[in-house]
Amino acid sequence: MVLVSPSHGGNVGAAARAMRVMGLRRLALVAPRFPGIAAHPEALAFASGATEVLAQAAEHASLDEALADVHLAVAVSADTREFSAAPVPPWEACAQVLAELRADAALQVALVFGTERTGLSIAQVQRCGLVTAIPGEADYHSLNLAQAVQVICWELRRALLAAEPAPAAAEPDAGPPATLAQLERFHEHFEQALVAVGFLDPAAPKKLLPRMRRLFARARPRAEEVDLLRGLCKQMLLAAQGRLPGRPPRG
Repeated sequence: MVLVSPSHGGNVGAAARAMRVMGLRRLALVAPRFPGIAAHPEALAFASGATEVLAQAAEHASLDEALADVHLAVAVSADTREFSAAPVPPWEACAQVLAELRADAALQVALVFGTERTGLSIAQVQRCGLVTAIPGEADYHSLNLAQAVQVICWELRRALLAAEPAPAAAEPDAGPPATLAQLERFHEHFEQALVAVGFLDPAAPKKLLPRMRRLFARARPRAEEVDLLRGLCKQMLLAAQGRLPGRPPRG
């Protein structure tokens, strides 16, 4: 579980309690309101004995840092965000998470929750390949952070208890999926290449980059596929500079 910018120690402790009772133990805190929030007396009190989760909680300066080694991030967001993946119900998201974990036990998955007051930003949701929203009343769907964590933890537990048959194994030569850090480096490289060949105007990017980000999030490329794409970006940059091997430089 990843909690972005939590403000209240009580919410962090209650989230740890919700996780522990459903068998989850890895908690990451991104830019909390104050350092050491997991050790705050209020957090310890609301954890109600789930102090192991708090003691092992990792603090990160940014969401990118927290997701660097993650292969699939699931944003939990009450609001639809433009250019992010279309939200699916929690039971579908959790079933997909467990199916992918059964297919590849080395997969690293993160469930990402936003701040108590504003939730996740558009940019933060776009970092995630899957979005889920807890359905509620149209005129009032505001859940406390720890309550939202409890619902998602329960849906994961319920999907696990359902003991669905494992999906077919992935192709043996497919290689590991790309981490989010690898994808972010590719997106930076890709943007440079698009600018270099004149396909993207950095002064007026419009909606091209978010659309491309959504496309690649949906494709879920493998690590070696990201390497191939970055090789293509490199050739685009060389071509734009007139430095392709075997060709005389321009000018």
